[in-house]
Amino acid sequence: MNVPLVLTQFLDRAVSLYGDKKAVYCDTRAFTYRELQERVNQLSHGLKALGITKGERVAYLAPNTVEMLEGFYGVFQLGAIMVPLNIRLKPEDYLFILNHSESKVLFVDQDIYHLIEPIKQRLETVEHIIVQYKDDKTNETDYDKWLASFPKTSFDREDLDENDVCSLLYTSGTTGNPKGVMLTHRNNYLHALHTMHHLRVTDQDVYLHVLPMFHVNGWGSPFYYTANGATHICLKKATPEAIFNAIQEYKVTVLHMAPTVLNSLLQYYEKNVPEIDHDVRVVIAGSAPPPAFVTRVEKELGWEFIQVYGMTESTPLSLISTIRSELTHLSPGEKARLKAKAGYPMIGCDVRVVNEHGEEVAHNGKEIGEVVTRSHGVMLGYWKNPEETMKTIRDGWLHTGDMGTVDENGYIDIVDRKKDIIISGGENISSIEVEGVLYEHPSVLEAAVIAAPHEKWGETPHAFVVLREGHQVSEADIIAFSREKLAHFKAVTGVTFVNELPKTASGKIQKVHLRNEYWSSHGKEGRFVN
Repeated sequence: MNVPLVLTQFLDRAVSLYGDKKAVYCDTRAFTYRELQERVNQLSHGLKALGITKGERVAYLAPNTVEMLEGFYGVFQLGAIMVPLNIRLKPEDYLFILNHSESKVLFVDQDIYHLIEPIKQRLETVEHIIVQYKDDKTNETDYDKWLASFPKTSFDREDLDENDVCSLLYTSGTTGNPKGVMLTHRNNYLHALHTMHHLRVTDQDVYLHVLPMFHVNGWGSPFYYTANGATHICLKKATPEAIFNAIQEYKVTVLHMAPTVLNSLLQYYEKNVPEIDHDVRVVIAGSAPPPAFVTRVEKELGWEFIQVYGMTESTPLSLISTIRSELTHLSPGEKARLKAKAGYPMIGCDVRVVNEHGEEVAHNGKEIGEVVTRSHGVMLGYWKNPEETMKTIRDGWLHTGDMGTVDENGYIDIVDRKKDIIISGGENISSIEVEGVLYEHPSVLEAAVIAAPHEKWGETPHAFVVLREGHQVSEADIIAFSREKLAHFKAVTGVTFVNELPKTASGKIQKVHLRNEYWSSHGKEGRFVN
């Protein structure tokens, strides 16, 4: 009889082999894998008492805590579906997602409860709100007291099929309402297997949760680190200081983050130089950073840099940029350029770059096409949205909306999102390429480049720049610097200096906000304003 590929097996394995090992550190608390399983059982008993049955949705609005981590397995034991919510949305966004997903129970952290209060009376399906870390002023069910009222004994699990939906993740919704991505147990199980191989996960790893667990690469990690009996370190607020303190205290070996968070760690390191005397590997997900980042991380911090690529709809990871054995002869600079790319396909992932006719582009690092993938990670579809599902998955291929090239070694390089490509005088310009050059300027801390309206060329690159503390530089200086480093048609034609860039909760820069505000302030309607 075939054993279905369901995610509860991962915690079972950890309890069986590593039951007395510390599984999770969260604030001042620590739990072994056996104690974690007991809390998971209490949660499952509690949800059953609330009437939750197989296939129903349970929402979580929480930072990285043991309560969030145990939620995955506690929900799955009932065959219910977890709906992790982005902690940086607005109340109206939560209203839409909770009603659209038809969630019946909402677990919410006290620190974020104020975002639910304004829309509480308009929730159509939520029957219970349970608050984690509840204070005396909040008139809701206290999670700790509620959990403690249920037994730690094993839970009689629902029969699960590997093709059952286990999680419903809502995309950012920058061009309309968020879309709920349906991922199955099989999606997540096989993704965990290929990812743990490529990231070399073992039972000796100590994993620091920097990416939020609601983020696609954040919630994927609990599965493969748990399966291997690694130790989880939960941080409610991942400041640079807190991250370095955790790395030192717990001897953290691996952490995942967005490039902007890594940049903040480099700035902190410059000023404080915390001593780290053990091996660390950092996994970067999101837009590829400039090669200079790779060199700084590996030389200054002494960490191994690993770039990965994926999206929510592919569970998420499909590409990895580690140096393959036949390329180890390359110079350090050439290796840094390769490591900064999205990479080559992981096991079980067929990833290609195709032109508008669906034909693969030449492997010359120049011809641009859309990145498409088919794999065991491709989503079941969008919840209650067959039209968008059909637009995104065509002939079995997931169309990512990312534009890229492929070099002669098979490494894919993401040059831009479709909506972020700048079309100037008929020429396509990669905003990522321009940003990479700006990061080489000694005064630039962060940069984002968008298309700006131009009378003659239609569009030209415009930069939003955050300067390093104590540095002063003019718009003309930045423009001249970009013209020295780039073909003139790619150089920025304007600069806006800002104190900070708008970011998602995972640290990804939200160019859509910059673009919309810039175009509307200039009395124009951009190509992608809506």
